[in-house]
Amino acid sequence: MKILILSCKTGGGHDAAGHAIAEQLTQLGEEAYLFDHLLLAGGKVSDTVGKSYVRLVQKAPLLFGAIYKLGSVVSRIVRKSPVYYTNGLIAPYLNQYLQDNQFDAIIMPHLFPAETITYMKRKGMKLPLTIAVATDYTAIPFWSETECDYYVIPSDDLAKEFCTGKIRRRQLLAYGIPVSPAFSAQITKEDARRKLSICHKERIYLVVGGSMGAGQLLTLVDMLSASKKKKEHILVICGSNQKIKKKLQKRFEGEDTITILGHTDQMPLYLKSCDILYTKPGGLTSTEAAVAEIPLVHTAPIPGCESINRQYFRKRGISVSAPSAPGQIAAGLRLLEHPEQVEKMKENQRRYIPKDAAYQICKFVREHADSQCNV
Repeated sequence: MKILILSCKTGGGHDAAGHAIAEQLTQLGEEAYLFDHLLLAGGKVSDTVGKSYVRLVQKAPLLFGAIYKLGSVVSRIVRKSPVYYTNGLIAPYLNQYLQDNQFDAIIMPHLFPAETITYMKRKGMKLPLTIAVATDYTAIPFWSETECDYYVIPSDDLAKEFCTGKIRRRQLLAYGIPVSPAFSAQITKEDARRKLSICHKERIYLVVGGSMGAGQLLTLVDMLSASKKKKEHILVICGSNQKIKKKLQKRFEGEDTITILGHTDQMPLYLKSCDILYTKPGGLTSTEAAVAEIPLVHTAPIPGCESINRQYFRKRGISVSAPSAPGQIAAGLRLLEHPEQVEKMKENQRRYIPKDAAYQICKFVREHADSQCNV
């Protein structure tokens, strides 16, 4: 089979979910093609949208939160939003691409291509099986106006929230958020450190800012550095945010117990090597940590769906958090002093977060792609 996976460069989580599905499809012997659907309208369009999103999140998170809330209101009022019409402009390009390249299914870990698919469906354009994949623990604004064949959601607990607009319960597949099988691989902390050439035997704190390096990284690392014991180590992953990486390197120059990294493709190993993770509550990073069964502290969210992600995790005992950076640091340190609470968190992670979402999605596609199911 040939499967098309359409994503968008607005945050790394969508691509990470797409890559996880593509990886699983390849392991099953299928052909998977993953790319940014906005590229169909030209590289300039994709770059502009992606960079604008990143700048907004990094420099004006409160404004992003306000826009998110406005989107929630608009999605309840209008039948077809500006988001729908804007992504509808991609339809002729995608239609031509599908005619030139026959696919058995289209999987979309992003709202934008799902909007394009909806526009195409309403215009009577021929489509294979279409599956949207939610990458946060909530139904984000405008999902309700899309009309894909199926929707993969993080949990059956969220079914009622997703059943709005024309989405029906029978279309929901509660498989979880897809992550790479590497996050659930059985590897000891010692082996993970050895593979990463980490020689430290003391406790390691991993601080992650997400793919864009957003969050109060400088404040968090400063406070954690002051709170940790002498030989304990801090690993900081800044993602693609070169500015914050340089600031951290300058601030902690000469500190041999603090390592500052940029983008990495070794996140499964870094998670397995650490004793605890401090990260903002992005849907993908949080899921990866839970699948890896790593003690998790949620730091300040980007207002919007990340705030809801944090609530979802805290309510189920899958993470701990606090309103302020000092409280977040203290919550993590306190958790590590109580091994029984760490084990309880890991138990909750196993209970609430599926490890095999990517496999279940691929299995479903293999079973249903032979016949288009416009339900």
